[in-house]
Amino acid sequence: MSGTHAYVVRVAEDPADLEACFAVRKEVFVGEQGVPEDLEYDEYDAVAVHVLAVREDGMPLGTGRLLHGEKAAAKVDGDLTLGSLGRLAVAKEARGLGVGIALVRAIEDAARARGLAAVDLHAQTHALGFYERLGYEAYGPEYPEAGIPHRAMRRAL
Repeated sequence: MSGTHAYVVRVAEDPADLEACFAVRKEVFVGEQGVPEDLEYDEYDAVAVHVLAVREDGMPLGTGRLLHGEKAAAKVDGDLTLGSLGRLAVAKEARGLGVGIALVRAIEDAARARGLAAVDLHAQTHALGFYERLGYEAYGPEYPEAGIPHRAMRRAL
């Protein structure tokens, strides 16, 4: 894919958008990283705010989700002022185009719009530098999630 293709990032609004989000996640997490499909999709998908990056020709390039409120409290130590950014995935052909940054910023905007004070995430350790450049700070020990090393990170909004 050429870097000349424009894309937009938007909140997933309809079933077709959600299907595109899930397709990117399946490609990246299940296909590339070997995450079992039954772990990739969970009960939080029904209540999350999903964001989607789409190329001008309709090709989905990336996705991520924001959990917030009561349903997300378990992922953020019961703190209702925190959002949980997760399932951030960018299709291989779109990496290096700024899609990941745009998705993170869209999720942060959605968190701000819901009055949240900060966003937490569970970063794969190879992605720590990416999130640090966006203002996230790691805390706590490294731990495995779906067989992949992770660290918790947070950014105040």
